[in-house]
Amino acid sequence: MLDPRKLRILVAVAASGSIAGAAASAGCSAAAASQQLSALERQTGAQLLERSARSVRLTAAGELLVEHATRILADLEAAEQAVVATGTLLGGRLRVASFGTAAARLCMPALAAFARRYPKVALTFHEVEPEQSIPAVRAGEIDLAITHQYARFPEPDLRGLAQVHLLTDPLLLAVPARLRPADAAPVSLRAFADAEWIATSPTEGFQAIAEMVGRAAGFEPKVTCRADDYSVILDLVAAGLGVALVPELAVAPRAGVTMLAIAQPPRLARNIHVTTRSADKSPAVARMAQQLIERRHRAGSHGAFAVGR
Repeated sequence: MLDPRKLRILVAVAASGSIAGAAASAGCSAAAASQQLSALERQTGAQLLERSARSVRLTAAGELLVEHATRILADLEAAEQAVVATGTLLGGRLRVASFGTAAARLCMPALAAFARRYPKVALTFHEVEPEQSIPAVRAGEIDLAITHQYARFPEPDLRGLAQVHLLTDPLLLAVPARLRPADAAPVSLRAFADAEWIATSPTEGFQAIAEMVGRAAGFEPKVTCRADDYSVILDLVAAGLGVALVPELAVAPRAGVTMLAIAQPPRLARNIHVTTRSADKSPAVARMAQQLIERRHRAGSHGAFAVGR
């Protein structure tokens, strides 16, 4: 591996036309510069300079190496500047991921504010569910993810990760007109054990919420429809195809859909977090997390739908 310090002296010889000039540029003595150049010749196995008592000139091999060294040293300087810029929010990158409902209400405003304030940081975004985004953060493929996990149920593998709680998002029961109860009192899910259920795609693991909640209520839900988009799930409920658990953050008005608070099982909610690597001290990650924290109360009080109406 060629030593950049020796390459700089060789490039300086080409620029100044002398070893003394190169030494002055490098801040060392002429003897030290000459020793570095001799070492570079031994390392490359080629004569790089033609020396005489009063002058020095590059050989063909020396000119070729100077051409390459000039590019190499420029790339090294650019890399050094990029690394420094990353630590000062004057460059670098930030890779962000979020699940769908938080992306719209929470992540997009934070990303827009970050981009305005730190335009030299290259931002990328992916809509990814927590089953994929949590391992991706751990693997270093994503820098920061907005994730969720359900209270009272098994947690994902969080080894090597750090989480900051943003908000708690209650679960509601969406029911079609034909299953609407006579009053709007909070319900027990056991009362809907014989209903057809509409659920999200995961059938196992920490995101299989319909299955986990049904079992906690003492029954196995009969899932007849699955979708990943809560807008589609609410459309399926409106079509009379079943009932569904819907986080409050994802609720939007639908004709023919009633949203019911849940009394049993109690405390059904999903906790929303900023998830990062524990060892990641990037200022870009820290500032993006702060942007999200500042917006969490606005996202959690959207008032999109009145429960029980």
